[in-house]
Amino acid sequence: MITLQDVQEARRRIEPYIRKTPLERNSTLSQRLGTNIYLKLEIFQKTGSFKPRGAFNQVLQLSQGQREKGVVAVSGGNFAQGVAYAGQVLGVRTLICMPGYTPKNYIEATKSYGADVELAPTFSEILELAQSHQRQGLTFLHPYDNPNQMAGNGTIGLELLEDLPELSDVIISIGGGGLIAGIMVAIKAIKPEVRIWGVETEGADTMGQALKAGKVVQITPTSLAKTLGAPYAAEDALLLAQKHLERHILVSDKEAFEAGLFLMERVKVITELAASCTLAAAERLNGTFGKRDHVVLLLCGGNASLDNLMDYYQQLKT
Repeated sequence: MITLQDVQEARRRIEPYIRKTPLERNSTLSQRLGTNIYLKLEIFQKTGSFKPRGAFNQVLQLSQGQREKGVVAVSGGNFAQGVAYAGQVLGVRTLICMPGYTPKNYIEATKSYGADVELAPTFSEILELAQSHQRQGLTFLHPYDNPNQMAGNGTIGLELLEDLPELSDVIISIGGGGLIAGIMVAIKAIKPEVRIWGVETEGADTMGQALKAGKVVQITPTSLAKTLGAPYAAEDALLLAQKHLERHILVSDKEAFEAGLFLMERVKVITELAASCTLAAAERLNGTFGKRDHVVLLLCGGNASLDNLMDYYQQLKT
């Protein structure tokens, strides 16, 4: 289990390579929800998501020999770009194994950062492909179930408390749990009274099912929020959620999409469903927060293409 010290050390390690993203109070959303709403705009991180934080923290702790051989990762999107970017900056060869259904914009962006990409049709085949490269000497980097990834992600929590000392609540989406785990560790160690709310979309509720079962469970994700589509929640993330999570909120893909449209039209930012679902969760919690509360919605990623948005619209318009 990571500690606050791990997160602080990760920050010193990755600070030269990542952006401290903006935290902005939004008057429209504040008025709409009757409280003080802030947006942590991790969509403006390099590559369009939070993933470089953990990717850099993983790569920077490899030995020289490991760096010379290169790394391999499994990802259908944001982690792929985070690893590819870290490899490009640090001079490390990167190979990404991706599912064949990965949107074209993700594949092209990953390649643009210098990564080699190999495709396979199913998750099990993708994992087997990555493991075969690992046996040949490449170091495997996990997208969320890795303490160095979690510690890198936790640097977001340090930034939130520095920029908003009066922080009372944070709403965070959950894929495999690596993001919320790192942020929980950082915030709860410094300001334990902050409430942390976790949100998932229907069909990507790995954490929700794990919380109900009291243990890690495997699922087959079906949500349109593909970047939340982890097959299981990390055990450390589950343990932290059991201890610190204020409440788990489950929203539909349609709610997440409609929240994304509102963000696009009124806030002027484009987000993934994995990010806009935090606004959908805030809508579900409407009435929970008061005028003295200071609530952050973490917009974790903005890698949505026009094709993605049109596909969501076609599938969810009925």
